[in-house]
Amino acid sequence: MNDSVSVLGIHDGHSASACLLRDGCIVAAVSEERLSRRKNDPGYPRRAVEEVLRIAACRPMDLTAIALGTRFMHHREFFLGWDWYRKGYDDQLRDANGAGDRRRYFAEERLGERRSTIVDHLGVPDARITVVEHHDAHAATAYYACPWVNDAGPVLVLTLDGSGDGVCATVGIGEGGRVRRIAETRSAASIGKVYSRVTFLLGMKPWEDEYKVMGLAPYADETGAGRSYRVIRPLVEVDRGALTFRPGTQLWTNYCYPYLRSQLEGHRFDWIAGAAQRVLEELVLAWVRNAVAHTGIKRVACAGGVFMNVKVNMLMLDLPEVAQLFVFPSCGDESICIGAAYRVYADYIRRTGRAVTMPVFDSVYLGPEFSQAAIRAAIDAEGLAAKYRVRLISNVNEAVAQLLARGEIVARCDGRMEWGARALGNRSILLDPRRLERVRDLNRAIKHRDFWMPFAPTVLAERQREYLLNGKGVAAPYMILAFRTTPEGYDVLRAAIHPYDLTARPQVLEPDASPGYYDLVKQFEALTGVGAVLNTSFNLHGEPIVCSPQDAIRTFERSGLEFLALGNFLISKRGADEALAR
Repeated sequence: MNDSVSVLGIHDGHSASACLLRDGCIVAAVSEERLSRRKNDPGYPRRAVEEVLRIAACRPMDLTAIALGTRFMHHREFFLGWDWYRKGYDDQLRDANGAGDRRRYFAEERLGERRSTIVDHLGVPDARITVVEHHDAHAATAYYACPWVNDAGPVLVLTLDGSGDGVCATVGIGEGGRVRRIAETRSAASIGKVYSRVTFLLGMKPWEDEYKVMGLAPYADETGAGRSYRVIRPLVEVDRGALTFRPGTQLWTNYCYPYLRSQLEGHRFDWIAGAAQRVLEELVLAWVRNAVAHTGIKRVACAGGVFMNVKVNMLMLDLPEVAQLFVFPSCGDESICIGAAYRVYADYIRRTGRAVTMPVFDSVYLGPEFSQAAIRAAIDAEGLAAKYRVRLISNVNEAVAQLLARGEIVARCDGRMEWGARALGNRSILLDPRRLERVRDLNRAIKHRDFWMPFAPTVLAERQREYLLNGKGVAAPYMILAFRTTPEGYDVLRAAIHPYDLTARPQVLEPDASPGYYDLVKQFEALTGVGAVLNTSFNLHGEPIVCSPQDAIRTFERSGLEFLALGNFLISKRGADEALAR
């Protein structure tokens, strides 16, 4: 342990999280929400910090450094309400003329509080804490995790979000183990802020439901969306050749909600969603083209919450200017802890006089896992044997594959929990991707989610060319990129793609990514000839993805799920087990 460089990364804001980086390799990462069971839980991630230290078998005293992401972070209470979204132009004028000295003092005072919380919790000296600026952390996740970090050539590093430390977008060049920022956009011209305020206007939760706006957008007719587009489009501009965004009017984007509300009154909800998506796509693509043209670099690595928009990512990949694309998985603020840890580790290595090289980033299965004994204890504690059929099966993957082939929906909780917002098989609900007739059951009885939202497929790596149009051959293991489907892909994945534009947001599954999950999908393929399954996160709508066996059992009991594969145990509700005999 003493010869290792161990860095604890902490993000103490919205969707709080922690990670442990050892010798440049992420060995553990957990969001606080998974442990507290409160969606996007903000504030200091005490449980997550303790959990990553436990997973990594690392004591606080063994830490080389602690990386705290973001210079200024609001108190927890700030993230629990959205009244501040209603600020308009008059508020902008007052705030612009406000007391800057007081704001600077508050920022310093707040940072002192945050550092003290870490010191008090872990019993480490304050000198061991390094604060990493928000977009430096985003840039670090994009660069240090990208496939080309150890190559000799440069990487174009882009970050884009609502705001962090007063900035909403950066352009950087990653080379030689460091990222050099060459441009930044201040938060007054944030397209991310515009999109989140549209989310709020549509009655959804900002910083959480933007994906619903994206999913709704393709349904809008061009004429209606055009009306809404003319309202939204003027707010932000990207000039020809510019590496930054700028306000298109005197109205800063932090204060645009009253304008949107008044000007979009009477517009259909799908028009507004379609317009917001179109504006986002146009601006981001123009910005990316400018950055590639300015730098001459065609390998692009991205991070920041706006890049959770998989349709934007798909269109970026379509650009002839972009040769290769990497988007850090779950690249919203939950990944700030990872970026901060990467940055502190790289700086530490550089100070020792060594070259900065990074281990290959190839897995997001970074959370806790549970032994069969722990699973059995949870089953016994909940008295499941008295209520359901509980079977210990030596080849549970075969049993699950058979159920899926018969059209059943099965939840799976096994192995290490995935990092981030996407379930990648270890905490997932699975279905035969051809069973379009069962989507209604998923939406209503189990997921309790919005009717227009598409699901996503897990596709075996060796079958991806049959189902997905991926002309540049980029890796897509994390459900962070979207692709158009082939005719065969549309046919066999029809329940797991967007029903209107026929795009898929796939997890392309390699054999060594999650061997147990890969084996399950292979067994399903042997039965059906289909090298894919529908994969959606194992949670109820508005709740975090399950973490523990107890979480899985509670979600199973509270939903319309009939089958749960929990480790090597297969649990079925009364009557549902008749499917096993068919």
